[in-house]
Order: sequence, then structure tokens, then C-alpha cells
Amino acid sequence: MSTEMKLKVLLPTGVFLVARVSKAIAEAANGSFCLLPNHIDFVATLVPGILSFDSGGDGEVFLAIDRGVLVKCGSEVLVATRQAIRGDDLDTLMQAVEERFLALDERERRSRSALAKLEASFVRGLAEMRGIGNDRA
Repeated sequence: MSTEMKLKVLLPTGVFLVARVSKAIAEAANGSFCLLPNHIDFVATLVPGILSFDSGGDGEVFLAIDRGVLVKCGSEVLVATRQAIRGDDLDTLMQAVEERFLALDERERRSRSALAKLEASFVRGLAEMRGIGNDRA
């Protein structure tokens, strides 16, 4: 039985972190969970929050992560996320999650809303042009 897992955190720009860990704790929409080396294989969608792990020599390490996906397969744990910040101070990292990641979500929501309005306006304009063209025929 293995007592360690290989944790790999991937960002769009490359590998953020590779570490040997004895446990990893992350947060999904339905709450936090802990992974140990001999747990069953697992997949979860992560929410912005704190990913912590015990790396032996360094003790408990904390990462603030954006939304992402976690896959545990055998003795490997892969986390794919858009952003990650490593830190020792849990309060500072939680503040980073609130300021950076959740604010980004709000900006994205506003952008999607504006894009939906533009698309609807474009479709209405096309429909009106087709209506005008049909009147002439």
C-alpha cells in the first residue's frame, strides 16, 4: 500500500506544481473533501477556494485556486485550474480567492450577458431585414 500520491497542478500556461503528498484537501460545490493515497479513483469539479496538501518536509501547504477539475487516478492527483497562488498565510490566500477569482467570475458573467444581448439584437435585426424583404416580394 502506497503512503504517498503525486500531486500535479496544471495551469493553461504550464505546470504550476508537482509534489509528493500524503493527503490533499480540496473544495467542490457540495463541500470539502480529503484524498488519501489508497482512496478510490475520483473526479470532482472544483470551486474557487483553497487546496491544501501535506508534503511531508514542508508540512501543510496551501494554494488558492480558481475553478477547475481534480482527477485522482491510482497514486496520481491532477488538478487543472486557470489560476493558482501558493502561500503560507491562509487568511491572505482566502482574500486572494475572494478578490481575484470571484471578481473574475463576476466580470465573466457580465461579459456573457452583454454578448447574449448583442447576439439577440443581431438576430432581431436579421429577422426584421427578412421581414422587409418579404414585403417586397
